[in-house]
Amino acid sequence: MQTLMKHPGTAILFFFLLSLTTDIFAQKTDRVEIAGALQKAVEFHRAHLATEGGYLWKYSADLLKREGEGIADDKTVWVQPPGTPAIGSTLLRTYRITGDRYYLEAATDAGLCLGRGQLESGGWTYMIHFDPEQRAKYRYRVDGRKNGRNVSTLDDNTTQAALLFLMELDKALDFKNETIGESVRYGLEKLVEAQYPNGAFPQGFQGDKRNPSDYPILKASFPPEGAEPTREKDYWRFYTLNDNLARDVNRVFFAAADIYGTKNRNPKYVEAAEKLGDFLIAARLPDPQPAWAQQYDFGMRPCWARKFEPAAVTGGESQSVIDTLIELYRFSGKTKYLEPIPHAVEYLEKSRRPDGTVARFYEMRTNKPLYMTKQYELTYSDADVPTHYAFTVRLRSWPSVDEIKKTPDKPARSKVKDRGIARILASLDHRGAWITEGTLRSSPNKTSPIIDNAVFLKNVNTLLDALEE
Repeated sequence: MQTLMKHPGTAILFFFLLSLTTDIFAQKTDRVEIAGALQKAVEFHRAHLATEGGYLWKYSADLLKREGEGIADDKTVWVQPPGTPAIGSTLLRTYRITGDRYYLEAATDAGLCLGRGQLESGGWTYMIHFDPEQRAKYRYRVDGRKNGRNVSTLDDNTTQAALLFLMELDKALDFKNETIGESVRYGLEKLVEAQYPNGAFPQGFQGDKRNPSDYPILKASFPPEGAEPTREKDYWRFYTLNDNLARDVNRVFFAAADIYGTKNRNPKYVEAAEKLGDFLIAARLPDPQPAWAQQYDFGMRPCWARKFEPAAVTGGESQSVIDTLIELYRFSGKTKYLEPIPHAVEYLEKSRRPDGTVARFYEMRTNKPLYMTKQYELTYSDADVPTHYAFTVRLRSWPSVDEIKKTPDKPARSKVKDRGIARILASLDHRGAWITEGTLRSSPNKTSPIIDNAVFLKNVNTLLDALEE
């Protein structure tokens, strides 16, 4: 030490190298701790939460209660995110980053589970039952039944999330798992068949044969003045944009075009994606409300869906359509998908409420914000709206068309100094569970310790982000 003090330059170098060595050791220690936490968390999920390889949304900390969007038993799994496909995709990402085939095996279990829940119509409904009595109520493809529920849903990213995960899994397995591959091929074929002649999709499909003449290709228009908009019980058959449906469907086609192409993208899925984009262009409503509706009847007029979803111009889904058109431009390079955007953005900006948000619904022609009372009566007042549905939404901002053309598809991810890794690692309990305080549908007014798969997904992906840096 005295020698170092006599030579200040040497001392500085010594302490720099000591600091560097300490940092490297700390980083290695962090990576070892992260890897251990990932393994512990996944092992717990797989051993104690999984049913036939699939997952639900939430569990009581003592594992006695479980649920998806509704209360569930231990012989049911959920498809709708954050259920089985979301967990499976994260397991697959864990495998890609760590190289540990244990995670690929866990992801494959989830994929095989989804295969057993695929309907004869080609997609999925919100949940999969494994109890024989409940299972008999559905036309699961692998069971070969000719009766039972057979409506595949595109609502809430259900069928789309399942197909996206299964395609990525098929690729990770080098296309060698015939069961997974068959499920993907069948699902993609039925999804393409579900597309209407004008490029639109329904909220649900069951493989019915269609006469193209029943679905003329039209531009969107308002119902005649004084006429009641279409309002039918089976509204799910109509052209649907609700809950990001078009965006999520096209992401399936984008992935399928790349994964199942040879030297170039698979033209079948490119065509399907662009056809959906052409529908979005046609579905933009005329001035003075150049945006979109949640749902259109077969005459391409805004129509009712659920009792709290009136025929109207939407300030919510219109924003999702803008995102979808931007993604489609980046996928195809075709500028026609950008053309509707500036006028739509201008309309949305003019439709801001005093608090800066936009209404979910605007009355056709007058552009007055529309709301529902708790008794589900249409009103212009937001003083008594139901709490289960967002009747106002934040208005986001988008770059100009010129800026969109210059912006890379995937901007570089910036490093984050503090991701809360220490907190995530410390909060993992001795079993491998992240326990949070929350409510379950079985006790909606009572907060209790729960295991929430949304928290699991967030924590695991945060740990994986740290490993990737």
